[in-house]
Amino acid sequence: MPAHAHSRHLTPLAAVIGALALAGSLTACGGDSAASDANVVTVYSADGLKGENGDGWYDRVFEDFEKQTGIKVEYVEGGSGEMVQRAVREKTNPQADVLVTLPPFIQQADGKGLLQKYAPKGSEQVDGADKAADATWTSVVNNYFGFVYNKKELKQAPTTWNELLDGTYKNKLQYSTPGVAGDGTAVLIKAIHDFGGKDAALAYLKKLQANNVGPSASTGKLAPKVDKGELLVANGDVQMNHAQSKDMPNLGIWFPRATDKAADAAGKPTTFALPYAAGLVTKAPHSANGEKLLDFMLSAAAQRQVSEIGGGFSARKDVKATDANAIALTELMDGVEVFQPDWSDIDKNLTTYVEDWKSATGS
Repeated sequence: MPAHAHSRHLTPLAAVIGALALAGSLTACGGDSAASDANVVTVYSADGLKGENGDGWYDRVFEDFEKQTGIKVEYVEGGSGEMVQRAVREKTNPQADVLVTLPPFIQQADGKGLLQKYAPKGSEQVDGADKAADATWTSVVNNYFGFVYNKKELKQAPTTWNELLDGTYKNKLQYSTPGVAGDGTAVLIKAIHDFGGKDAALAYLKKLQANNVGPSASTGKLAPKVDKGELLVANGDVQMNHAQSKDMPNLGIWFPRATDKAADAAGKPTTFALPYAAGLVTKAPHSANGEKLLDFMLSAAAQRQVSEIGGGFSARKDVKATDANAIALTELMDGVEVFQPDWSDIDKNLTTYVEDWKSATGS
């Protein structure tokens, strides 16, 4: 949640830039979009939806989209913050058509004028909280923030934040970097919620630093380390980790409990929605293809595959999945309280929160 950042499936950048530069020059001299230029769409995305072995939701959706439309998907992957920064650098000469990131980075992209209005077909079935009021972005896969642990080394999952301060976790715990990774930023958001405020959350994260291995730009890279036992606990998100657990038998998902001040004891396990949200890039080189891909991603057929193939939750209210993954995910979320972060506050104050986190943790 992901958030996420790795270079697992990066299309060679030179190839993408080369193709786009060539396409640009052809367009410049040919008026209308040249034929070689017409059949491509470039996606900048947070990681988590492409499978380790080519078996993820993106793998299926992109392949089906290409078969149906003849439009080839060029895919570039990184952390949510990283993808937005890249789109900002390219603002005067956009290279991406579609941007997919987790909150609060999709709001950040919108605030920087990187997204144009487009309501994909099917977006009327997406809950109001999971899309922009002015149609600049729409969730395509719903997801929740979570933590992972090694089921082989730990007989049971931790339940509270304070357990993680124990010596057992010294150099065996890692979370991705707030401000860079969406899921890393989520650690901060959840801690602020669970501890009842920023100062208490930062005081805790300062203590946790004694056990923390250190920064990681990528959340996706942490799960394999947990599965191997190099780490006992790391942050993640439900969709990505559930998908990874097919190939990682020691990976378990858990949610830290909120601190109940009255009793100074643990309250309920909590989480919040961390959807993959997609928008059409302003002045996208292939806007029409971007629109077609967004329509395709939100189609009922692709949304039915979100749980079955991607291990996530459909963004559409009218798609009721009943596959084995959907049932397992429902059980996993049972008894977990889902809170609604104030995304506009987080978007406004994210830089300050991250700076304060850096000071508190000496990062």
